[in-house]
Amino acid sequence: MAAAGGPDGSFRRSDLRLLLGVMGAPLAPIPSKPAEPLPLLSIKGTTIESSSAQYILHQYTAASGGYKLLQSVRNAYAMGKVRMVASEFETATRVVKNRGPSGRGAAAVEQGGFVLWQMARDMWYVELAVGGSKVHAGSNGRLVWRHTPWLGAHAAKGPVRPLRRVLQGLDPLTTAGLFAEARCVGEKKVNGEECFILKLAADPRTLKLRSEGPAEIIRHVLFGYFSQRTGLMVHIEDSHLTRIQPHAGGDAVYWETTTSSALEDYRAVEGVMVAHSGRSAVTLFRFGEAAMSHTKTRMEEAWSIEEVAFNVPGLSADCFIPPADIQSGPVGEACELPSSQSRAKAVAVHPSRVAAVDRATAAAACRGRKTTWRVEV
Repeated sequence: MAAAGGPDGSFRRSDLRLLLGVMGAPLAPIPSKPAEPLPLLSIKGTTIESSSAQYILHQYTAASGGYKLLQSVRNAYAMGKVRMVASEFETATRVVKNRGPSGRGAAAVEQGGFVLWQMARDMWYVELAVGGSKVHAGSNGRLVWRHTPWLGAHAAKGPVRPLRRVLQGLDPLTTAGLFAEARCVGEKKVNGEECFILKLAADPRTLKLRSEGPAEIIRHVLFGYFSQRTGLMVHIEDSHLTRIQPHAGGDAVYWETTTSSALEDYRAVEGVMVAHSGRSAVTLFRFGEAAMSHTKTRMEEAWSIEEVAFNVPGLSADCFIPPADIQSGPVGEACELPSSQSRAKAVAVHPSRVAAVDRATAAAACRGRKTTWRVEV
């Protein structure tokens, strides 16, 4: 994808890397608990926010196909198409919109597809191919790993967590388990639907496990919007804040990633309600130094599900074994932005490449590997 004002292929690669890094295979804030039948609701010994959330999840499970049917699903497969675009870049002095290679007209869109396999809530594998680049990620129940063209195969820090993409209307049981300890924080009309809002947040211990070196994850919260009419989850939104403190001193740099997803076109597949399409809007906000250095990048994704199948014969735990060439030691979530040497050039040449911090800081945090920093959902 070329930036506005230039068709150079390197610009396109930079945008594509940013798109895949942020939207390719993000994870949920916390692990998902084993889903169990909800007991008789009682407000005794619990807050009204928690008891309301349990009632909403009970309705959601019933609307999605019922606990008994969902529990009978041993594994799942989904294949779909995606369209991604870095639509806008904003600094303190200007806004640059992506107008395609010619600098006019519609923004250049990257197209591709994905395949997702899942067995139980903690074993999954996704392969996403967009614009000639491919990202793999998976979990064997004990370890989450990723493979990107620029970092190779590496383990992810922190506890095993669900892939955010399965929460987008593909796996009701994992979704219910994730929100098991959520609170109901109100109601809101979203896309014409009156919704209950459930909120969950990563606890300090989980945030510490996911942090590394100078990159500290300060918060990660997730909101689920459940339709009062259908009981289904129709919208999901999360906010993820990371602080990077340079070893050499100076002001800390903050990265806030906000992802808002609409889940659409629910249809029954073997009795399970599955969202067959949706849209995500992502804002990547960099701040913390002088106000003139603040930047905001907006990205969008649209997806559709082409095939879904449950209880696929032959799928076993062996299908989720991590790559043999996986690097020793986990890599933090901030390990992928361009180096600071190219920051000034990036501002003038290509907006998405402005996202950068010192390579010296990155080298220390990534255990000496020649890597760069990224803030990822």
